[in-house]
Amino acid sequence: MRRNRERRKSVDKGAPKWMVTYSDMVTLILVFFILLFTMSQIDAEKFKKVAEALRAENIFDSMPSIVEKENAMNEVKGLNDEMEEKNDVTDQPKETPEVHNAEITENKDTLDELLAEVERFLNENNLNDVISASRTDQGVVLVLQENVLFETGEADVLEPAKPFLDKVSTLISNIPNEVRVEGHTDDRPISNYRYPSNWELSVARASSVIRYILANNNFDSSRFIAAGFGDTRPVVPNNSPENWSKNRRVEMVILELDVKE
Repeated sequence: MRRNRERRKSVDKGAPKWMVTYSDMVTLILVFFILLFTMSQIDAEKFKKVAEALRAENIFDSMPSIVEKENAMNEVKGLNDEMEEKNDVTDQPKETPEVHNAEITENKDTLDELLAEVERFLNENNLNDVISASRTDQGVVLVLQENVLFETGEADVLEPAKPFLDKVSTLISNIPNEVRVEGHTDDRPISNYRYPSNWELSVARASSVIRYILANNNFDSSRFIAAGFGDTRPVVPNNSPENWSKNRRVEMVILELDVKE
């Protein structure tokens, strides 16, 4: 009986030992998350007061700069120089309206002189029946009829047309204007292996005129523009052989100078 009582007294009471360790771990984790939560909450009012206190004390004014004073002054001087250069460019005098108008007037006078010279050439060579010249708001327009330049349905420049194109080249060499060469046809359809429609024929004729002029002169090719209008811009109704002939033409437009404002 005595031994049984001693055994009973030796039996440990309370929770198991592993339970103590586990509870300590859970407590530490709880404290850790509470600490994180507390650190994530910033009192905006207190933060503002601290920032104002630091600004009032001028803490950062007494700290040394990481940029040497001499280098800093050089950088500031460089920025000032750049600003002065920009101001110089901005302050450059712009072209006045009087100068702009004078350039336009001078160019118009040149085109009028060119028109007079072309008309004089046409009169001297008795070509007024098939070649005409006019003055439009775009410039001087030279109209060359098909029978002077090409065979019907073809785009190869004929020999009789070359002297006139040479004369036109001489006139063009004395001015810097761009030249737009336009091909026009009548409304009768054409369809062959070279020209499936009037569009191709009109462009080919304009290109042939430009190609001849460039091949026989030292011109900048960027001055020339080839355009084909097919039968979309007739000068007379397409209702007779005579009118068809008038609509089949090549127009050389010596354009006004594009003077920038």
